Amino acid sequence: MPKPSTSNKTNLYNKMRNLPIIGIVVILIVAGAGIFIYFNLTKQAEVPKVEIMTKTLEGKKIAMVIAFRDFRDIEYFIPKDVLQEAGARITTISSKRGTAVGADGGEAEVDLVISEVNAANFNAVIFIGGPGMGQNLDNEEFQKLAKDTVKADRVLGAICIAPALLAKAGILKDKKATVWSSPMDKSAIKILKDSGAEYLEEDVVTDGKIVTAAGPFAAEEFARKIIEALTKNNK
Repeated sequence: MPKPSTSNKTNLYNKMRNLPIIGIVVILIVAGAGIFIYFNLTKQAEVPKVEIMTKTLEGKKIAMVIAFRDFRDIEYFIPKDVLQEAGARITTISSKRGTAVGADGGEAEVDLVISEVNAANFNAVIFIGGPGMGQNLDNEEFQKLAKDTVKADRVLGAICIAPALLAKAGILKDKKATVWSSPMDKSAIKILKDSGAEYLEEDVVTDGKIVTAAGPFAAEEFARKIIEALTKNNK
């Protein structure tokens, strides 16, 4: 019986050696196809959800009130993005025109000066916190807009230190609310309690058409609660 040639032995060895590699390649191709199909199906399944979300506040107008200097960037930009994604039209309001600058360096163009604002022209008015808002807690024009928002039966929001402004305006009496605080500074909580509010140590609190949030960590949830309040009240 003739012995296989050296060439045949080499070919046979190469074929056997490549079998595991071929198997791995096949497995990777199948796995890749599976992952591609899964993510495409998932993406397709999420499309209706996104479409619904973008139409939730279609036609709604929301005023966001910020300090001209040192507003809290996260509390402004994150809710603004969420609300715009939901279809709302955002108007940025401050004490003067120009480019407002956040405590972290973000910039926002002011659309209206607060003295020009009619709360009844908006579906919601939101006060953004930050060191700058902390310096405006007794600002009569800011307080007047907050009170006018309640009189107009619109949704009123405040985040971080801003709920203290609502409290000073007399809006939170007998209302559940939250506000920013730290282990070293509980002064804002005292302002709420002194005004007759029921302070809750929670990230976000909704009481009727008033939505309050405790700080930047709650920015996204705050925006979503604003959406819920607008959807329920439909004004």
